Amino acid sequence: MSTALPRSGAAGPLPPRVARPPRPLLIHSPAWTPPAQLSSALQTRPVDSIADVMPPTAPTVLVLDRLLAAGAEGLEAALRALPDAVIVVPADEEADALARGSERVLSMLPRGEEAAARAIRGALRLSAARLAQARLERELSGARRQLRELASVGMALMTERDPDRLLRTILSKARQLTGSDAGSLYLVEEDEHGEARLCFALSQNDSIDAPFQAYTLPLDTTSVAGYAAVTGETLRVADAYDLPADAPYRLNRSFDEQFGYRTCSMLVVPMVDHPGTVVGVLQLINHKRDPSARIDGPDAARRWVVPYRPRELELVQALAGQAAVSIENSRLYRQVENLFECFVRAAVVAVDQRDPATSGHSVRVATLTCDLAEALERGGRGRYAGMRFSREQIRELRYASLLHDFGKVGVREEVLVKPKKLPPLLMERVQARFAFIRRTLEMEHFRARALAAERGERLVDAAAEARMAELERVRALVMAANEPTILPEHYAAELDGLSRLTFAGPDGAPLPYLTEEELAYLRIPKGSLTDGERKEIESHVEQTYNFLIQIPWTGDLRNVAEIAYGHHEKLNGRGYPRGIAEAGIPPQTRMMTVADIFDALTASDRPYKRAVSPEKAIDILHMEARDGLLDTDLVETMVESGVYRRILEVDWRAL
Repeated sequence: MSTALPRSGAAGPLPPRVARPPRPLLIHSPAWTPPAQLSSALQTRPVDSIADVMPPTAPTVLVLDRLLAAGAEGLEAALRALPDAVIVVPADEEADALARGSERVLSMLPRGEEAAARAIRGALRLSAARLAQARLERELSGARRQLRELASVGMALMTERDPDRLLRTILSKARQLTGSDAGSLYLVEEDEHGEARLCFALSQNDSIDAPFQAYTLPLDTTSVAGYAAVTGETLRVADAYDLPADAPYRLNRSFDEQFGYRTCSMLVVPMVDHPGTVVGVLQLINHKRDPSARIDGPDAARRWVVPYRPRELELVQALAGQAAVSIENSRLYRQVENLFECFVRAAVVAVDQRDPATSGHSVRVATLTCDLAEALERGGRGRYAGMRFSREQIRELRYASLLHDFGKVGVREEVLVKPKKLPPLLMERVQARFAFIRRTLEMEHFRARALAAERGERLVDAAAEARMAELERVRALVMAANEPTILPEHYAAELDGLSRLTFAGPDGAPLPYLTEEELAYLRIPKGSLTDGERKEIESHVEQTYNFLIQIPWTGDLRNVAEIAYGHHEKLNGRGYPRGIAEAGIPPQTRMMTVADIFDALTASDRPYKRAVSPEKAIDILHMEARDGLLDTDLVETMVESGVYRRILEVDWRAL
């Protein structure tokens, strides 16, 4: 039978099976004969030894004569065996010795059958009162224990962030509180078309080791779980094979038939959140008399399975309410995580769009940094031996690595993506000037030829050709010096000579081949940036930090800004922007620094430099570690674990 209960569980519980209370029990030795008046009303059990006495569940009187009680030891054994019984002793010469010093001995049995019967009846009433009190105390103690467990379960559910562990905790605690052999958990979710459905999310069974297979059910009343989800009502089923004929739901017996199980009693409770929305269904199966019993077939089910009582119903309803809120919190937490994830990805896209030449750098650095953290867990060297990172710490490290260059969005584009020493506008001006000089030289040459022809002279072109060749040499020198490589010493001397070269302007006044501003750019000894431009590029670290500290990171991500802040610091204090030394640089930042340098060296998408081979990059890392700039243990771990090969093998632009 089954009964649908409203959400409150206050009406319509299954009527309990009426059981005739056991008759009072009279335990005595064969040497003593109970009064005849009590024989039909009592269970009488003559025993030869206290060891034969079992703690009864009915009101009990123990007639403790000298044949059962071997002095004080026999009396103590009786007290331990019959904690709720009342002890009387027959009136004889040893009664005083038996009763002396024990509060459990009610009285001496008076002589005479009528008087003895009255004394035993009184003793039975007292035993019944004591037994009822003991039961109430046990029930109260059990209720307190269950409430404590329910409170602890609630705390555990509210703090659990992992969705899978949360569902396992809900189901296992519900089974533990109710003594259930098995259970299932269903979640209400939407499919790709936005239609609600019931997803079979988890199953547990103490008796049958069956593989779990997820599936979905239509959100209707044809199944037991679907009925609870649609109506919001609780079902308490005494026998799942004996459902009412007019019930819209039926039990799917396929599991029982496949694995030889027997589903009997069930408690199906909807999990309803604060707004009144059903988020799932908690389905408990087979409430057992003995928690250790195995339900491996119909016979075991008949022996051990009993219906769920109102007390279990109340507990599970309370737990289901907590579970619904926890599931909803978990979903909201995942939404927040997804929001952060989308924000971080959008930030990385913004950086890549500002500097397409380094597109993919942040993703590669994040991947290598997290892989290096996992390599440390597998076998870290030196101070990193035994280092462990939680899931939250890995996520924090990944976000910090992805966002470590976000401050570049605040750097001027002409500086951020500057491929040559001369800025594009200055380069165009220089190119135009050299073209103008060439045309000027050609014009002067043709004018000189015309004047010579008028005088009947023939002008030799060798001088003009020499001037053109010199102009081309100067232009080639400027183009070579404009490359972002290390400037050779002789180039520097030749550039000084260029400052003295002039040509005739439109008005005939002398003009320099190159201005002092242009020469200053060409004299950059290494790379493409002036000191001022390099400072501007380096400011991206400060801008990254100032941006990240504005975000209200959750507690498990509170170090994102600090980790990203130090990725250009060096262990010897010669980094930037703060110039802090080893003690002030977190291990996560040191790992990111190694990954950042390796990727910058091996990246083939930088227009201002050539990529070096992985082997050469590792040599450079080793050299910087020896010079005290990088952490030697981290460099060695990255090399020995081989994690750096991953970012070399994946085409990140295709992701």
